Amino acid sequence: MDEPLPPRRVEPGPAPPPRIRHANRQQMLMRPCSLEDLLPDDHDARTVWTLVSSWNLDRFLDTIRARGEQPGRAATDPRILISLWLYAAIQGVASARELDRLCRESDPFRWICGQVSVNYHTLSDFRVAHKEALDDLLTQMLTVLIQGQAVSVIRIAQDGTRVRVSAATSSFKRRDTLEQARQKARDHLKIIARQADRLEDTTVRRKKAEHRAAKEKLERIEEALKQLAEVEQAKAQQKDKPSKRNEPRASTTDPEARFMKMPDRGTRPAFNVQLAVDTSSRAIVGVDVTNAGSDAGLSEPMREQVEERTGQKVEEQLLDGGFVRLEAITQAAAAGTTIYMPPPKSRSKGADPSKRKPGDTEAVAEWRKRMGTDQAKKIYRQRGSTIEPVNGDLKTHRGMVPFLVRGLNKAKCVVLWAALAYNVVHFRQTLLDLVG
Repeated sequence: MDEPLPPRRVEPGPAPPPRIRHANRQQMLMRPCSLEDLLPDDHDARTVWTLVSSWNLDRFLDTIRARGEQPGRAATDPRILISLWLYAAIQGVASARELDRLCRESDPFRWICGQVSVNYHTLSDFRVAHKEALDDLLTQMLTVLIQGQAVSVIRIAQDGTRVRVSAATSSFKRRDTLEQARQKARDHLKIIARQADRLEDTTVRRKKAEHRAAKEKLERIEEALKQLAEVEQAKAQQKDKPSKRNEPRASTTDPEARFMKMPDRGTRPAFNVQLAVDTSSRAIVGVDVTNAGSDAGLSEPMREQVEERTGQKVEEQLLDGGFVRLEAITQAAAAGTTIYMPPPKSRSKGADPSKRKPGDTEAVAEWRKRMGTDQAKKIYRQRGSTIEPVNGDLKTHRGMVPFLVRGLNKAKCVVLWAALAYNVVHFRQTLLDLVG
C-alpha cells in the first residue's frame, strides 16, 4: 500500500493590514450637560468654593465702585476671583496668563467661573490688590480652626526663607547712575508731553500709554533713590567699610529688592519670607515678607502678629540660630514667652555655651542654661521637623517660586495665597466640617 503524500506546504502571504481605530472629529456630539455635571461632588474646586462662600468678604466688596443703577460695567463676584486664585495655588499655578488659559480649557476652573468671563489682566490685578483683605482671610480661617480645637499657637516654630525676585542683577545701580537716570526720565517725560500735542494721528489711548510708561519709570527711579538711602544707612552701621565692588546700589525695576545669601551660598536679589507654624498641627499661623538680609530682630514682630491674629498667647517660640539677638530674648521673657534657640558657638576653644557671660541679663542667662538641657534640645528638634517641610511645600507645590511680581506688598500677597492654599489642603475635611 502506498504511503500518503505529506501535506502540501503553503507559503504564507503578506500580513493583513493592522486593524486600528481612527479619529473621527466630524461626528456630531450630543452632550446635554451643565457645568455642575462636569465635576464630582467631592472635587477640590467645590471644596474651595464652599470655604470661600463661608468667609466674610466685606473687605473685597467695599472696593467695588459699580453700585446700584450707576453707569458702568458690573464687577466680577469676588468669590469667583478668590476661588480661582486659591484653587490655582493648590494646583501650583503661579501665572495669571496660565490661569487665564485654564479658565477656558480646564473643567474645574470653568466650573468656578460659572460662565463669567475673566482675563489675565483682571486676574493679575486682583491677585496683588488686596493685601489686608487676604490677611483677614487667613485670620478667619485660623479662627475657625482654633475654635474647632484643630490648631493651637501655644508653641510655634518660625523660619525665614529667601525667594528670588524678578529684578535682574544688572538693574542695581549706584547713586550717581540713578541720579543721571532720573534726569533722563524727567526730560523724556517732558518730551512725550510736548509731542503728544503735535501728533494729530496718535490715538488718545497711545498717548496715555506712553505718558503712563514714562511716569512709572520715573517713579521707580525715585523709589530706587529712596531705597538706596536706606541701604547706605545700613552699610554705614557696618564695622567694615564697603568696597568699591560692594558699594550701595538699588534696583530700578524692583527698588525694594536686596541682595541676599541664598541656600547655594550665592548672592542674588531676593525677599526674606517669614513663616510661623503651629508645631502640633503644622498649620501656617503667621506670614510676613521683608527685605532684611538677616533674620535677627524678626522674631518679636512675628510673635506679636500671631497673637493678634489668633487672640491666643504664644508661650514657646522655636527659632534657628539666625534669629539670635539677645535683646529679643529679654523682650520675649518679659512678655511671658520662652525662647528655644541654639546659642552661638563660643570663639574660645572648649568654652561652654550654656554658661552665663558678662553682661547677660537674667533672661539671657536662663536661656543659655535652658538650651544646655536634654529637654530643651528635644523641644527644639520640633522646629526642623515642622517649619522646614512647610517651606518646602510652599516652594514646590504652592507657587512660591521666584516672584513674578515686584514690591514687598505684592510679594506678600503671593505668599498669603500660598499659605491659604496650604492650610486648605492640610485641613480640608476639618474646615468643611467646621463651616457646616
